[in-house]
Amino acid sequence: MVLRILATLLICAASVAQAQTFDTRATSAYVVDQGTGTVLLAKRADEPLPPASMSKLMTLFMTFEAIRDGRLSIDDRLPVSEHAMSFGGSTMFLDTTDRVRVEDLIRGVIVLSGNDACVVLAEALSPDGTEAGFARMMTERARQLGMTNSTFANSSGWPAAGHRMSMKDLAILADRLIKDFPTYYPLFQEREFAFDGRAPSNTRNRNPLLGLGIGADGLKTGHTQEAGYGLVGSARQGDRRVIFVISGLQSTQGRAEEAERIVTWAFRQFAEQEVTRAGTRLASADIWMGAAPSVGLTVSEDLTVLMPVLGEDVLSADVVYQGPVEAPVTAGQQLAELVIERKGLPETRVPLVAMSDVERGGFGPRIRTAVEVLRNRFVGSVDAGANPS
Repeated sequence: MVLRILATLLICAASVAQAQTFDTRATSAYVVDQGTGTVLLAKRADEPLPPASMSKLMTLFMTFEAIRDGRLSIDDRLPVSEHAMSFGGSTMFLDTTDRVRVEDLIRGVIVLSGNDACVVLAEALSPDGTEAGFARMMTERARQLGMTNSTFANSSGWPAAGHRMSMKDLAILADRLIKDFPTYYPLFQEREFAFDGRAPSNTRNRNPLLGLGIGADGLKTGHTQEAGYGLVGSARQGDRRVIFVISGLQSTQGRAEEAERIVTWAFRQFAEQEVTRAGTRLASADIWMGAAPSVGLTVSEDLTVLMPVLGEDVLSADVVYQGPVEAPVTAGQQLAELVIERKGLPETRVPLVAMSDVERGGFGPRIRTAVEVLRNRFVGSVDAGANPS
């Protein structure tokens, strides 16, 4: 059953239009407005691709979970194995004589993109003490988080067969890091970390947006020959936050320019608009065998959507549900979805809940319901006889 409810929402959408399509130079990209969940750009977003060091975010996520759950402490000192010490590329220059604080390892991963730091954390958290065992944990946990296009072969993003993530999965991961770990998220905007003075040439965060004054505060760059230059980024301006993932750029300069273009576009070309408030009756759902024939539907929280800022058009919405709904119904129970459509943007689906309880009906309502069912069947059979197929 689909019910049109345009009139309720049009008063809140006086001037909207199709946004100019953003033509990104990245070979794959995904941009989402975190507050409203609106996808602003998707290019090869669900395709599993080599993520390079951007996959280090998964190692960090699982490290933060371990600290939160009491399985690890930021003050724990972890040993460095021969395997961890053997890595090249970006490192903290750790060796087997070190026992490194977890906090330093975390900063080493975020700021220095330390491959060795990732392996130390992985081996400490692995069920069998190996990086391979931790990679299997990463894949399993990713599935639980809804990251269905991610498979991990290692903890660092070092090039390996089958080590893949999609741009959308990386955005899901960034969203969880920001929401689940507000205590640790500020570390992602740290611009320099000189661990023990060992690597003067590797002390600065490679995120090109930090310090530009555009609200950028994370998260992780990546680069390999196969993947090109990429960035999982986020920026906040006012009450809005945008998360974006780009990959396949040809240089550090190209990555920096494209990332800044995306942030500027996302904030300047779209604005939030309030659609309706929690408790406002938007439609009703028919009730089967209830003490009342229907129940009002509303959103559980004030609803704001993202709109292009230029042009003239209207927002439209449908209420979709499987009905009639069998009683009893409890206030706050999800019964339907509000499907919002805007030109130039994908549809948005918002749960609608019952505004009140509806008890199961007594003898009278049940008889009326039975009579209505018989009447509808009779009318249907008459129509079928009058118009045979």
